[in-house]
Amino acid sequence: MMFYQCTAGEKHVKNFEGQLAFISGAGSGIGRATAIALASNGVRLAVSDIEAESAAETVELIEKQGGVAQAFTLDVSDPVQVEAIAVSVQNQMGTPAILVNNAGISVGAYFIDSSLENWQRIIGINLMGVIHCSRAFVPAMVASEKPGHIVNIASLLGYTGAKGVSAYCTTKFGVMGFSESLRAEMAQYQIGVSAICPGIVRTNIINSGILESREDEADEIRETIEAFYERRNYPPERVAKAIIGAIRRNRAVVPVTPEAWLAYYLKRWTPGLVSWFAKRDLV
Repeated sequence: MMFYQCTAGEKHVKNFEGQLAFISGAGSGIGRATAIALASNGVRLAVSDIEAESAAETVELIEKQGGVAQAFTLDVSDPVQVEAIAVSVQNQMGTPAILVNNAGISVGAYFIDSSLENWQRIIGINLMGVIHCSRAFVPAMVASEKPGHIVNIASLLGYTGAKGVSAYCTTKFGVMGFSESLRAEMAQYQIGVSAICPGIVRTNIINSGILESREDEADEIRETIEAFYERRNYPPERVAKAIIGAIRRNRAVVPVTPEAWLAYYLKRWTPGLVSWFAKRDLV
């Protein structure tokens, strides 16, 4: 894993004013907070979400603060939809300088309890969604011959495995590997790539996520996890601030929240302790 800033001589996005960004999953949580933060820095926004009303609400919030944004309805797991939206964004707003692959869902279950359907669903959104959006937008970013940046939302569980979230970890580990490889390939085109790794952040991902249990305790488990997230009360706006910093400094891997930083360093220095923690139940 890497955590560093750009090397001398590399160009990257520093001046946000007038730039265009595309954000997936921008109807709530980290995606919405990031859209608003970028807009406050003068960035024009193309925001997408699987829920049309949620994307429209994000646009309304941006416009209230004097920003420019347009909403698109998008299921990132569908490559045909993604390609069509990319064409629409290009035609209506131009080529994005910033791509934020944020759309994601959670699946909590022990491996032996998890269905193939939910494995396919989470891989289709969390991992293939990042790949679909990158395939749709990155070639035009390269062709523009201008500095750009790709932000992939990974997770603390993208570098630390844990019990009860094997499907989620699989997708986020994949996002981390993809981001590292893409960063190496994009450097020659002045396009940075950052993997953002939040820990416990107050969003609706648990409420809207999938929980599977053989004991039919999913509702009880969901309530317990939601209560914990509420008590933690780490706002998505702080993740958005970290994303802004990652773009400006061209950072490769950015843990966000104290537990994400702790796990990052423990993974490097004391992997045995991390393995012990991983055996604790998360669902």
